[in-house]
Amino acid sequence: MMEQGLLHLYWGDGKGKTTAAMGLALRALGSGKRVVIMQFLKGGQSGEIPLLAQLGAKIFRGKGGQKFVFQMNEAEKAAARAVQNENLTAALAEPADLLILDEAGSAWELDMVDKDLLRRAVLERPAAQECVLTAHKAPQWMLDAADYSTEMKCRRHPYQKGIKARKGIEY
Repeated sequence: MMEQGLLHLYWGDGKGKTTAAMGLALRALGSGKRVVIMQFLKGGQSGEIPLLAQLGAKIFRGKGGQKFVFQMNEAEKAAARAVQNENLTAALAEPADLLILDEAGSAWELDMVDKDLLRRAVLERPAAQECVLTAHKAPQWMLDAADYSTEMKCRRHPYQKGIKARKGIEY
């Protein structure tokens, strides 16, 4: 009998959404599962990416040095949106037991992805495929569809004291 793949949603303003998703990727890889990771709006190298790729995860991400969306003009937004859509389409073409769509909520909220493509990727995925979404602000359809919904709530963060992101911890 085929296992039913469930939908995980890690969302909120606290630290740990991507960390939780990547921890699940590591667990799945360690169990011989095929893992595909799509990171929306992220391009800079993060410490876990080379290791997950080395372990066999297929990873799709934006370009390094990319501006934040609020800093982009309309042409830059259109070009970045096109990259997000190309990456999502390529990620969906890969066979996956676990599909991670990191920052899917932000891509949705900022209109940086074809919303119909993203919604279909999640709601019409293969029945046995486990899927993880991360979001700062999760749209209602993600909240409604999630089998697991974990809100990360920030109570305290070193950034509030002026401590910058540290390699190997925050990235």
